[in-house]
Amino acid sequence: MSDSDTAAAGDKHSELLDCCGGLNNIDYSKMDLKWMEELLKHINFHDSNFCIAVIAIIFNPLFWNVVARWEHRTRRLSKLFGSPYLACYCLGFVIILLNVYRSHSMTVAMKAQARWEVMDRTDVFYTGVALIVLGTLLVVSSFLALGFTGTFLGDYFGILMDEKVTGFPFNIVENPMYWGSTANYLGLALIGASPVGLVLTAIVAGAYKVAIRYEGRRH
Repeated sequence: MSDSDTAAAGDKHSELLDCCGGLNNIDYSKMDLKWMEELLKHINFHDSNFCIAVIAIIFNPLFWNVVARWEHRTRRLSKLFGSPYLACYCLGFVIILLNVYRSHSMTVAMKAQARWEVMDRTDVFYTGVALIVLGTLLVVSSFLALGFTGTFLGDYFGILMDEKVTGFPFNIVENPMYWGSTANYLGLALIGASPVGLVLTAIVAGAYKVAIRYEGRRH
């Protein structure tokens, strides 16, 4: 490495240290967190509807990942149904029902709790509509690209696609089914001016994030 390269690297390192030092010098106690306090005031975390929705959100990805890996190790479902395709279709149907119930439980929780006047605005409403349109586009296009068995964990049943799907929407975002679903829930929360909907959507995103990391170590 030449002296000029060494000097340049030293300058970049100094800039990085200065940046990190600047972050460390931020007085977080002076940050305005009133909006967070106001949001939390509108949420009843002890409400049974909220608790049921949280359980449904966490249970769904846990269920399908555990069952799919169990099937991959034992082939019990394929043997029980006499066909890996039939077993995959049945698991997919159960997953769909669970997701419908999750959506229902989240909707019930949002309707049961207070709206937030700060969110009750036309621009927020149409942002929610746009998110639902985007989310639906990602979910539907992902399903069409993967097919039923590709969407519902067919590879764990030994049902493999001819080649990796790289077209839309996978060329735009990874895991479009998950993030499209999250966008739908965020859109519903904005349309309903629902603070608890925002919290539940954050839990959905967190659950999917964990599921993605878990599925990345599949097989």
